Amino acid sequence: MRTLFCVFRKEFLDNLRDRRTLLSAIIFGPLFGPMLFGLMISRMLEQSAVESDEPLKITISGSGYAPGLTRFLEAQGAQLTKKEFTELQARAAVRAGHETPVIVMVPKEYPQLFSASSPAPVLLFADSADSQTRKIAERARQFLNAYGTMIAQQRLQIRGVNPTLAVPVAVNEADVATPSGRAVVVLGFMTYFVLFAVLMGGLYLAIDSTAGERERGSLEALLSLPVSRSALVGGKILATCAYMCISLALSLAAFVVAFRFVPLERFGMSANLGFGTALLCFLICLPFVPLGATLMTLVASFTRTYREAQTYLSMVLLIPTLPIAFASIYSLKTKGPLMFIPSLSQHLLMTSVLKDESLPVLDILVSGAASIGLAGLLFVMTARHWRRETMLG
Repeated sequence: MRTLFCVFRKEFLDNLRDRRTLLSAIIFGPLFGPMLFGLMISRMLEQSAVESDEPLKITISGSGYAPGLTRFLEAQGAQLTKKEFTELQARAAVRAGHETPVIVMVPKEYPQLFSASSPAPVLLFADSADSQTRKIAERARQFLNAYGTMIAQQRLQIRGVNPTLAVPVAVNEADVATPSGRAVVVLGFMTYFVLFAVLMGGLYLAIDSTAGERERGSLEALLSLPVSRSALVGGKILATCAYMCISLALSLAAFVVAFRFVPLERFGMSANLGFGTALLCFLICLPFVPLGATLMTLVASFTRTYREAQTYLSMVLLIPTLPIAFASIYSLKTKGPLMFIPSLSQHLLMTSVLKDESLPVLDILVSGAASIGLAGLLFVMTARHWRRETMLG
């Protein structure tokens, strides 16, 4: 233990003196991610609020054929620009973006079919490849459907038929999601940034204490000392864990501060992200720290140069974050068997914390035990590799 803590102190202080590495691992990684994420979410929410408040702008062609539709759209607050197009001209105008993003065209046969109570066609031109245009087209489609529903009800009333007969099922939605649960839709990728910041916090130290020392020629002198290789490896991994814990704490604190300025309440959301929640997330992620540190140290031990270690570890960083992508794709819930998968279990537990849901103690224990158990297995593999003569080659 004396040797282990001696190596830990040496590696910790050496990394502390390297200001460029310190800025990248402790400052840039943990703080830049939450700040960028918070700014992106704020911008998205503000843009959504502006879009919902802005009047719908539509260019309508052939408005004289459908005066009732034109009056209805204007009554709904839509800003209409009346301009005549052929179908080819409308397609070209929307594709080029010279006119408003959406063009509604009323064909010549519309009045005759409308008067005959037959389906009267209306053409809606929009570019579905553009996300902003797609939203405007959806609003225009809702207005057109509302007009069609109103005309259908009036026709039934004229014929002495109760319009409610055309609505056999009335669907009343009941949203059981809490404000914290709805906020997770926005905060979903926060766990990815947190786990990535954890790994980035120890990346450079894991490289420098293995491939870096090999490249500088100091590894041979270190391995020739009459001390246990396990103690040497343990001290280096412990120092890496220390920086990863610092990075984790800074990242969570940055998220707490950043989301104080995100206007979630305007959209019926509430971020369950205070310092108490951050502390709980820190404890949940803590067993993942030795696993990440041991994995990076093991991989870096097989490399010969600093640049080679950077190349391999950049790919290793993706491995713990892949389960989070699967969790998002398949909408995985917190379940007992999933707690045996490191990084995925931490992601699911942190998501439950953000939703303000109760956490089963067994799930927390299984998640921690699985991560620590795998870290122990990787530590044994790393220590055995360091005992080989190839470490000196």
